[in-house]
Amino acid sequence: MPANRSALLRRGIIAVATLPLLALAACGYGSQAKDDGAAKVAAGAKKIDGLDSVKIGYFGNLTHATALVGMQKGFFQKELGATKVDPAIFNAGPSEIEALNSGSLDIGWIGPSPAINGYTKSDGKNLRIIGGSASGGVKLVVNPEKIKSLKDVKGKKIATPQLGNTQDVAFLNWIADQGWKVDAQSGKGDVTVVRSDNKVTPDAFKAGSVDGAWVPEPTASKLVAEGGKVLLDEATLWPDKKFVITNIIVRQGFLKEHPKAVEAVLKASVETNKWINAHPDEAKASANRQLELESGKALPADVLDPAWKSIQFTDDPLASTLNTEAEHAVKAGLLEKPDLKGIYDLTLLNKVLKAEGASPVDDAGLGVS
Repeated sequence: MPANRSALLRRGIIAVATLPLLALAACGYGSQAKDDGAAKVAAGAKKIDGLDSVKIGYFGNLTHATALVGMQKGFFQKELGATKVDPAIFNAGPSEIEALNSGSLDIGWIGPSPAINGYTKSDGKNLRIIGGSASGGVKLVVNPEKIKSLKDVKGKKIATPQLGNTQDVAFLNWIADQGWKVDAQSGKGDVTVVRSDNKVTPDAFKAGSVDGAWVPEPTASKLVAEGGKVLLDEATLWPDKKFVITNIIVRQGFLKEHPKAVEAVLKASVETNKWINAHPDEAKASANRQLELESGKALPADVLDPAWKSIQFTDDPLASTLNTEAEHAVKAGLLEKPDLKGIYDLTLLNKVLKAEGASPVDDAGLGVS
């Protein structure tokens, strides 16, 4: 790729990535999560590492249900003792990465592409992936009147959440595998890729502005509720039908200075995932209650139920799939070949898993030396 083309791509990605920051500028990074009283500090509890609070970020998406349920059920507050959980809700990965880099956020739940971008843009100095959270939950949903088979996607308008985000990269890679060509930056080509916020995509689909979308849950199930049809579940494209959709990341400075607090958050995450998998119906309801607290509106059953079924909650970060996703971004021209060595530090997670009698997880050779 010519150097000037590469520079333009990077500037284009950065320009799009910073848009969410404008909307968040009035309240800093992210919006404050609401508390229904579930997360109370236990009597006699002590602060961890002398910290007054730990700032934890996540999205109001079901693919971030570990964070949603952990907050709603009080798992995080329980493990952090008298150190107060300070949660913040984000709408997009770039703004959460910016919050981590600025020091206004300590730990976050986030997708693989923003994690890769955040790590590489700081030359591996700012962030670490310290655990997994979820796999799956991404689908290609289409208007069945316009698209009846995969080959019919050619020539149509398909939405993705954001230029260079995890689903955008996955869709561009799938397009290339079909032998079709699309300019990654403009989204124009054999398929028109329309970058559209998940909040507005269902309305755009209903209005006919787009013919389908490659999106995470619950947006995918919202489109189905509007008459869409699932044409492809991304999980079918991956070995064992598993691929990382949500990671846990941390500021390297915070990890170095407050390892006990990080370990407490990871312990709470492991406990939450264990509870989710043991009580799926209760967990689904808990996640929906937290979504209602934060957005003012719960998901209806015809959206919540199918969305929940397509997501697997796991402590394993599925590191090998993150490396593959990075290769897909390089192939699409959205990322120069990255050096991901050191992006993972699973030491504390494996310590927690060992204490739980669970098997350790692997960093696919991308861990810290």
